[in-house]
Formats: sequence, C-alpha cells, structure tokens
Amino acid sequence: MNKRVAIIGAGPSGTAQLRAFQSAKAKGADIPEVVCFEKQDNWGGLWNYTWRTGLDAHGEPVHCSMYRYLWSNGPKEGLEFADYTFEEHFGKPIASYPPRAVLFDYIEGRIKKADVRDWIRFQTAVRHVTFDEATQKFTVTAQDLLNDREYTEEFDNVIVASGHFSTPNVPHFDGFSSFNGRVLHAHDFRDALEFKDKDILIIGTSYSAEDIGSQCWKYGCKSVTVSHRTAPMGYKWPDNWQEVPLLERVDKNTAYFKDGTSKDVDAIILCTGYIHHFPFMAEELKLRTANRLATADLYKGVVWVDNPALFYLGMQDQWFTFNMFDAQAWYVRDIIMGRIEVPDREARAKDVVDRVAAEDAGEDDYAAIRYQGDYVAELIADTDYPSFDVEGACQAFFQWKKHKKANIMTFRDNGYKSVMTGTVAPAHHTPWKDALDDSLESYLQT
Repeated sequence: MNKRVAIIGAGPSGTAQLRAFQSAKAKGADIPEVVCFEKQDNWGGLWNYTWRTGLDAHGEPVHCSMYRYLWSNGPKEGLEFADYTFEEHFGKPIASYPPRAVLFDYIEGRIKKADVRDWIRFQTAVRHVTFDEATQKFTVTAQDLLNDREYTEEFDNVIVASGHFSTPNVPHFDGFSSFNGRVLHAHDFRDALEFKDKDILIIGTSYSAEDIGSQCWKYGCKSVTVSHRTAPMGYKWPDNWQEVPLLERVDKNTAYFKDGTSKDVDAIILCTGYIHHFPFMAEELKLRTANRLATADLYKGVVWVDNPALFYLGMQDQWFTFNMFDAQAWYVRDIIMGRIEVPDREARAKDVVDRVAAEDAGEDDYAAIRYQGDYVAELIADTDYPSFDVEGACQAFFQWKKHKKANIMTFRDNGYKSVMTGTVAPAHHTPWKDALDDSLESYLQT
C-alpha cells in the first residue's frame, strides 16, 4: 500500500491508531506509511504529566490538564483495552480506581509492546493542514521544535487525535481583575496542597469541579464552595462544602452569588470546561462541535462529512474512553485500507443528524452511557478489534453512578468485574481519602 497517513497527537487516541495499524501489520497486511506528530517529548497526551502551566520550553501551549494526586474518576473496568488487560500489564489484579501514574504506565505498556515509537516524531508541532482538491492530497506543515525547522509533507489521509481537553473555556466575572487571591482554570491546577487551609471557590459542576474540590478537601483546604449555573451536583458533601448559585461578582476577597449570599474566599478555580480548538486546520477542515456524545460533522463519529479522507478521533464527550478510541481507530484504519466503504455525502450527513437525534432522545446519564456503549459495539462489529462485553462495561458504569450517589468521598473504595478477564478488582490497600501517596510504587503495594 503506497498511501501515507498523518496522525496528529500521540495520546490515547493517537496511540490507539498506531496500535490499530500495527495490529494489521502483525497479521500480514500491507499497511500505509504512518507518521505521527507529537509536540510533547513523550507519548500519553494528557496523561503525560508536567509541572508546567501556560507555555512549555518551546513556547507552545502546555497540553497537560492533569494534576498531582489525580485518580481515575471512573472505574478502570469501563476503559480497559480489549487486547491488553490490566492483569497482563501488572501481572496481578489491581483496584478499580488507579492514580494517573498507574494509568499512564498501562497506556505506555501497550504501545511499547506494539513497538511503534519510531513512527512518532516527538517535539514536532503541526502548524497547518490543507487539502488540494486537484491532487486529493493533504499538505501538513510541521515544526521540528528542537531544531526550530519548519517543513511540509503530503499525505493521503489525516487523522486528528489531539484531544479536546487542553484548551480551557475561561469565562469572565466582574471583579476578577482586583481579586486579592489567585484565579486559575482547572487546566492550570497542579497541586491540591497549594490550597491547604484556604477557602476555595469553584465555578462549575463538571467532573473537574467535583474532583478538584474533592482533592482540595482531601489535602486539607479549609472550605469548598461550588457555584453552579443551572443546578447543584447534589452529592452528600462533607460539612465544609456548600453549593451556591452562579457567581455574580467579586469585590476584593468577597464573592457574591445570585441568591444574595456571599463568601470570603482565598482562591477561585474555574472548572468551566474546554473548547474544541484546532487552529492548525484549514477553515474548511476544522471541526466545530459542542462537547456532546454525537459530534457535529463526523460520520460514524470519526469521518469528516465533507471529506472522507479526513478523520477525527476521540472528539466526543466521554463515558467510554480508551476502548472507544480503539473502536474508532480500528474503524478508521479499515476505511483507509479499503476494508470498509464510506457512503456518499448525503448518507454521511444523515448519519450525523440521526446520531444527534438519538442522543437527544436520552433522558438521563444512564441512557447516555448505554448510547455510547452501543456506539462502541457498532464500530467493533465491523472490524477485527477483539469483541468484549460492552453491556458488562455499561453495568460497571451504572454501579459507579450509584456508589457516587451513596457517598461521593468513598466511591473509589469499590471494585468491579473486568469484562475482559472476569476478575473482580480487589480493594485498594488504603481508602482513597487516606491514600496521600499517588505514586505507582505505593499503589501497587499489597
């Protein structure tokens, strides 16, 4: 096969795509030439932790939105690779909610086993991607950051796998410019110990609001106030938590809310989400979508409606993660290799409309989980990705939701059954609230 394929990003989605092509090659298939561009110095995407915020050593926006002491906020049984289990990697069963370092080690283990590091150009940022209708080729302009050298190459396909949890959505509130404490977005949050003995205000009710607040509580902040736009999260929070309506303004260190209440705070953390941001893509190739399960303009959630030689991976809001990225990567691989036929534009566009309508018909989070589970199963059915019990993974998510509702501060102490191995995860050696060391070595102790 004389095709050339560009993959942008070597995080969980990009490495899934590398693994998909490597899997086909290992089975004797003739695969395209694959070039993966990664601006960081290592793979892992968001899971590649850095202390840096703002700009990196090359003046590039820091990709990482991870922080010290981050643990998985969903059960590992819902994200496990079907072709590389946690037990295979660690040599034993582990608890259901690993810290970041443990999950990074797991991601890295599979891609090391695939032996595709030579396919990745590290410390290389993609600057621009265009498409020529006459030649039916993409031109990728990239910059070798180490040598400060810009160059262009042509490709038959481009796969955007750069993620959508790295460019923060930052709202403005009156008084921020004169606030006497620190204002930061979750993207720049790195260490809960910074807020020990402090009164913190969190804006937003996303997973990052829930988790960053929990981390600050765990590591000794004085109080947590969470400001919501539409509705409170409604969990059984500790005594030093409160949920309040949306922030209206700040005056010095006092925050004023829409219900007329106020609170003196030392720091404000904006857990206000992220935007899909692809400044390197030509206008006619740029994905613009809300953070939802059914993305705009992507047939089967991955194929650009207006140009079926362009693909985006992992652009959905996510219940499923690693194994969904796999399902997408195998599907994209098989389109590129001619194993799956893509229908005409009208059919592609109708597929997007139908998926949006199906998502909108769902009434709650349980319906959303099953919707995405069905999507994963749909893609897997058309490829040779190892089939697995998607319904069992959905059930793990359902149990997780119930455990969170029962006690938001102890849900990580529960264990679930792997749908890949049938093993029920053991309890971790230390309850989450008391486990202050999140290192790989500490976590894997028995």
